[in-house]
Amino acid sequence: MKPKYQVIIDDIKSHILSGTYSIGEQIPTESALQESYNVSRQTVRKAILELSNEGFLRSEKGSGTYVSNLYRSRAGGNTSKKTIGVITTYISDYIFPSIIRGIERRLNEDNYSLLLASTNNDVAQEKKALEMMLSYGVDGLIVEPTKSNLYNPNIAYYLSFKEQDVPFAMINAFYEELEVPFFCLDDVQSSYLATKELISKGHTQIGIIAKMDDLQGKYRMKGYIKALGEAKLRFHPEHVLSFDTASKADLSANVTAYLQENREALTAIVCYNDEVGLEVVHSCRQLGISIPDELSIIGQDNSYIAKNANIRLTTLTHPQEQMGRDAADWVIRKLQGKKDLPDQTYYQPELVEGETVKEMEIE
Repeated sequence: MKPKYQVIIDDIKSHILSGTYSIGEQIPTESALQESYNVSRQTVRKAILELSNEGFLRSEKGSGTYVSNLYRSRAGGNTSKKTIGVITTYISDYIFPSIIRGIERRLNEDNYSLLLASTNNDVAQEKKALEMMLSYGVDGLIVEPTKSNLYNPNIAYYLSFKEQDVPFAMINAFYEELEVPFFCLDDVQSSYLATKELISKGHTQIGIIAKMDDLQGKYRMKGYIKALGEAKLRFHPEHVLSFDTASKADLSANVTAYLQENREALTAIVCYNDEVGLEVVHSCRQLGISIPDELSIIGQDNSYIAKNANIRLTTLTHPQEQMGRDAADWVIRKLQGKKDLPDQTYYQPELVEGETVKEMEIE
């Protein structure tokens, strides 16, 4: 459990970094803080002293305690080397090492430092990461949004970066409620091409497994529906298996149940990504469903796990390293004062043929 003075420190820091308390504003009095946190005056004074030492507050004798921005100049030290913050949902999993490698290589070319944090797609961890970046005083920021298809409670922190003229861009997705430059795969097109490929091979009973708390999942679902509509195929709600970050741990069991329920109905499945595609492969093996003879599967993202699996998954490309490089280049050029930089960049996916899709035999 956190000491009481640390709770006060963390709270006041959050208020300052999110812009609830603005620079120069007087914070509540010691007695008001005592009452608010139900602590002794000594605990309040210890918290204020520490925040003053870190440059978040300054006390004026006989007047009160005010918000200071001294922490910004202290945080980055006296080095002339600029630091770019990078916040991704994951660091060592799936396509993220490639994206981070692209960012790092571009930053190294111009002698920029990188400060890395991950959120595990959790908004509380995103809040901590944003507070760390603001406290450190990063010169620019690249963010992969957390649960981008849901309302984000951390928007105030992003607005703080804007107010401080710290350029930031988003990768893989963006928050629709923010005006923010982004670098994304055209996710609608990715799932559209996947579904269209299956339709061109004679499949009419096509399911989809989609992650719905991320914008990518929403758009990939949209591409699937678009392709079905164009081919005049009916959309069946029961052919959809949706999951989110919280239920991902149960994905294996849920995929197996979904396949059992739809074994007679479906001949093909569009998967949210390669990770899900290989989960389907694994469940099919357990259930004795032959791939691609009984079920065709398409993943998305052309990840290293798809390339190294013991079955070559048919998938769609994702720019990965190029996306990271382009986002880093955008931030660097913004810091150099370049104008007319793109507000949005979409990368077009291409089909990568594997061995998990089969042409339907006409009976």
